[in-house]
Amino acid sequence: MEYKVVTSDKVRLDKYLTSIIDESRSSIIKRIKDEKVLVNGKVAKSSLVLKNDDVIELLPYEEPGMDVVPTKMDLDIVYEDDYLMVINKPSGLTVHPGAGNYQNTLVNGLMYYTNNLSNASGTDRLGIVHRIDKDTSGLMIVCKDNKVHELLAEGFKNKTIKRDYLALLVGEFPHASATINAPIGRDPNNRKMYTVTDQNSKDAITEMVVVKRYIGYTLVRCSLKTGRTHQIRVHMKYIGYPLYNDPVYTNKNASDFGQFLHSCHLEFNHPVTHEFLSFDAPLPEAFQSFIDGLEEITKL
Repeated sequence: MEYKVVTSDKVRLDKYLTSIIDESRSSIIKRIKDEKVLVNGKVAKSSLVLKNDDVIELLPYEEPGMDVVPTKMDLDIVYEDDYLMVINKPSGLTVHPGAGNYQNTLVNGLMYYTNNLSNASGTDRLGIVHRIDKDTSGLMIVCKDNKVHELLAEGFKNKTIKRDYLALLVGEFPHASATINAPIGRDPNNRKMYTVTDQNSKDAITEMVVVKRYIGYTLVRCSLKTGRTHQIRVHMKYIGYPLYNDPVYTNKNASDFGQFLHSCHLEFNHPVTHEFLSFDAPLPEAFQSFIDGLEEITKL
């Protein structure tokens, strides 16, 4: 995976990577020491001071001591062919190993299900070309070989893959629709969180349409025009209508279900057959049951 450096400051390689990828600083330093990070095609040190327009390349990397084993798991496979799968991921399931969790992730389940998985993102992320948060449910694509992985990665980069989410917001959003165009970067006060900021940030655009209003809540459908970490969660908090039950951005005492955010729709052209594929996934039972108990507002 490649990143083009955009910075006006003199910033070290390790610090810059910490600000743009979802890994701990210690993990990033290990990557660099193991010569799995190139800058302009050459092995670099953590202390390298980056220049604007430098190109950083992350080579496939497996943390030392990582033991990712196949694990029997009930997978909700919406679609499968010789090249890819579409999975309906439940809330609470981490997509790939990391941070001490190497045995109870979607990747473990995929490894048990099939030996045909791409390794373009590393042996700890077999089949994974994109991800959704642990407590976000819904549709995601899994790749079976590296060529398909490469083509789909280009699709995400070029925004030819459409992804829609249903989100339950706290508060009664007054407009029928909105576009949030606000850059997102890592929160300088908490590296596990992201925020709207001009510092070491990336452009982020979310389009949203109101589906239903309830007393105290709003159900919206969000369409991602960019794919930043925690994008919908950060943008909704930024406009003052955070996601319900979000343990990080809304309520630290949230239930185990986590944020009410569901990847409900996915559409793209098959990278090999070029067939147009479109998928929809119903809300999880806990999500649906909660909104069924709310009082709908029919008029503003």
